[in-house]
Order: sequence, then structure tokens, then C-alpha cells
Amino acid sequence: MNVKMHELKGVSEEVANALKTHEIYDSDKFLAAADHPKERAALAAKLGIHEKDVLELANRADLARINRIGKVYADLLEHAGVDSVIELRNRKPENLLQKLTEVGTEHDVKRLPRLEEVQDWVTQAKTLDRAVHH
Repeated sequence: MNVKMHELKGVSEEVANALKTHEIYDSDKFLAAADHPKERAALAAKLGIHEKDVLELANRADLARINRIGKVYADLLEHAGVDSVIELRNRKPENLLQKLTEVGTEHDVKRLPRLEEVQDWVTQAKTLDRAVHH
């Protein structure tokens, strides 16, 4: 799923505006511009931010490719140690749901995902190509 860059957590108004000057308006274009370490370094220099921050945004854009993972669930997955599609595809849904429930309780998440949702996320992740290379 393609999302506007200003909708991703961690994208400040300044960064969103800087991305626009480089014609990067959405998560797909961002992933294309930040898929490898050299590209992330160049993009970080253009944006005036740290490479680590570009990688974090790339990981969030990567997770945004999964349907029905909104901001809350993306944060929840990140807190559970799942920060990319590659990480998500390797998870067992039942175990991930248990971890998400634990983390959700710690972070006062009002609506936790159901097992069927987590299974769907993992299934989707298995069909997607790697978007962020290290």
C-alpha cells in the first residue's frame, strides 16, 4: 500500500517539504530512493538528516506496503521488534500476536489485532520482494 510521506511516523514537516523538493511524495518513491545504503546516505545528505533516520523511515515505508497496517499497528510491530517486511515474513503469527499483546498492554494500545489480521500480514509479507537492503 502506498502512503503519503507526511503520513509516516517520524516524517516532520521539514523533512516532508525537503522530500517534495526531490519529487518524493509517497512511500513507494521513498523506498526507491532509499533502498540501498549508498542511496540512503545520499538522500540523508540531501535532506540534512542522519542516515539512521532515513533507514528508520525506509523501514516504516516498507511496512506500509502491507494492507491494513496503519500507524498504530506499525508502531506496535516496531515495539515488538518487527521493523520490516523481511522480519514480518519470518514470524509465526501466533507467537507474534502474543508479543503484540504484551507490547500493546505496555503501550496502552486500545485495539489489538486479531490472529486473522496478523496471519494476513505475514502472508502478505511473504509475497513482497525485499525493498530495503543492508
